[in-house]
Amino acid sequence: MNDTPQVLTPGTTARIIGRADHNISRSNISGNALRVLYRLKEAGYQAFLVGGCVRDVMLGREPKDFDVATNALPDEVRRLFRNSRLVGRRFRLAHIVFGREVIEVATFRAATAPSPSEEPVPEADPEEGEAPELDEESELESIDSDRVLDTHGRLLRDNVYGSIEEDVWRRDFTVNALYYNIADFSLWDYVGGAEDLIAHRIRMIGDPATRYREDPVRMLRAARFEAKLGFTLEAATAEPMPRLRGLLAGVPPARLFDETLKLFLTGHGEASLAVLRRRALLEVLFPAIERYLSKHPGGRVEQFLHQGLRNTDARVAADKPVTPTFLFALLLYGPIAEAIESLPRQRWHEIGAIVEACDRALREASARVTIPRRVALGLREMFAFQPRLEQPRGKRALRLLEQPRFRAAYDLLALRAQLGLAPREIADWWTRLQEVSPDERLRMLDSLPAPRPPARGDGASAARAARSPAAAPSRPGATPQSAIPRLAPAPGATPSLSESNPPDGLDEPDELAAVELAAVTEAPGEDLLAAAAADSPSRRTRRRRRRRRGFPGPA
Repeated sequence: MNDTPQVLTPGTTARIIGRADHNISRSNISGNALRVLYRLKEAGYQAFLVGGCVRDVMLGREPKDFDVATNALPDEVRRLFRNSRLVGRRFRLAHIVFGREVIEVATFRAATAPSPSEEPVPEADPEEGEAPELDEESELESIDSDRVLDTHGRLLRDNVYGSIEEDVWRRDFTVNALYYNIADFSLWDYVGGAEDLIAHRIRMIGDPATRYREDPVRMLRAARFEAKLGFTLEAATAEPMPRLRGLLAGVPPARLFDETLKLFLTGHGEASLAVLRRRALLEVLFPAIERYLSKHPGGRVEQFLHQGLRNTDARVAADKPVTPTFLFALLLYGPIAEAIESLPRQRWHEIGAIVEACDRALREASARVTIPRRVALGLREMFAFQPRLEQPRGKRALRLLEQPRFRAAYDLLALRAQLGLAPREIADWWTRLQEVSPDERLRMLDSLPAPRPPARGDGASAARAARSPAAAPSRPGATPQSAIPRLAPAPGATPSLSESNPPDGLDEPDELAAVELAAVTEAPGEDLLAAAAADSPSRRTRRRRRRRRGFPGPA
C-alpha cells in the first residue's frame, strides 16, 4: 500500500454528465433559484447551481438554500436584479431577495497562482455563510482586488475573478464541487465529486494540510459533513487533523460560535458530538466539556447531553424552533455541575453559587467560542429557575408560568427528570399544571403541602447550628430534610446534578444536590441559614441589585 496520500487537484476539463445520467430534476429546485438561473442565462452569462444544494438534491434531501455561480461580475448581477444587494468584504457576493428566501450569487473566482498555498478560502460557509452588506459605492471601490494571505498562509481577502475551471478551488470538498448547468441541464464534475457522492466519501480538494492551514474551520466543516451526511472521511483528508487541530485556537471566536450552531442546531447534533470527540476536535473547541466527559465516561450527565441533543435533532426534523441558549445549557451542564461542587459544600444550597458556577463555565467556554450576552443571561436564568421549579409554593408557581424563561427552564427540568437528575414527580406536576384549566390549577396549588414552620431560636444560633456537624445529614451525601422537594422523588431515586467525585472524607454526593439545595433559600423559614440571613439589609440589597440586572431571585 502506498503510504503517501494522493493530493486531489481539479482537472482542466470537466466530466459532463448528461441529463439522462443524473437524478437532478428542476421540480426539486426552488422556483426562485430557477428564475435567477434563467435570467442570467438570458442575459448571456453562464449560470450554475453549485455546492450543497446540488449534493442534497442528488441525495434525495431537501436543500436548505440554493447557491448560484456565474461569470457575471457582482455589479452586473446587481444591475440585472433590482431585488439584490452586495455583501461581503473578502468576497463580494450578490444576495437576490425573494421575501424570506435569499438566493446567493457568486462570481467565478480565479486561482491566479497555481501554488496550493494561494487557494481561496470563503469568508464564511459557502453554503450557509453570511457576510456584511456593502451598500456604499465608496466601500465597494475601497476593496483591494488582490489576494492577501497572512504569515501562516491563511487567506484574508480574495476578489480575483476567473473561470469555472479556477472556481473549483473555492470549494473545499469534492461532493460540494458539482455544478448543475441550467443551459442544458447537465452536471459538470471536475474533481470526481459524483463518484465520491455514490461512495459516501468526503474528500478534500487539494492538499488537505495546506487547506487546513489556510482555513482551520475546514476541519470543523469536515466533521459536520461527516455527521450530517453519514459519510466516511477519506484517509488523506483526516490524516492532518490531529496535528493541525490546534490552529482552531487562532480562529475568531465569533466565527466558531456560528460553526457551533451549524454543528449542533441543524438536525445532526448528537452525531456531531460523536464525530468531534472521535476527531479530537471537541477538546480544542470546548476543552472543559471534553475534560468533564472524559472524567465521567458513560455517566448520567453524558447521557443527559446525548438525550438533549437527540431531542433537539427531533425538533429540527419536525420544523420546531431551537435556541442557542438551550444548546449551551446542554453543553455546559457538566462543567457547571463541576464548578458548583468545587465550591465549599455549605454554599451548594445558594442560588448565588449556581449563578457563580454558570459564570465560571461561561467564561472558560468564551475563551474559544463567543457566547453572546443574550445566550449567557438566558442560561443563567434557566439554571437559577431550577430550585424554584423543584419546590413550588402556592400562587408563586402561577407567576413562574408567566416568566419569559419558564418554558426553557421547564424543558431543562423535564430532561433532568427523564435521566434521573431531578424528581420525576416534580416535572410531571409542572406538566399537568400547564395543561389543566385555571380552576384546576388553583386546586393543584391548594393540594401542595404547607410550608415547614420557621426554625425556633434566633437567626445567629440557627446559622451556627446549620454549620455544626450535628446539623449535617445523617448519611454522607444525603439531601438535608429541609431540602427535600415537596413533591418527593420515588423511593430510591436520587435527584442530582452531576456525577463528580465527592470532596475528601465524603462518600459520593448526590449528583445534582447543589441545584436541589438551592431550593431551600427561596423563602425564610425553610432553611436554617436562610432564617438567619433573610431579613438582613445586605441580603435585601443584593436581591434588588440582582433583580435590576434581570436575574430571577427569591420571590
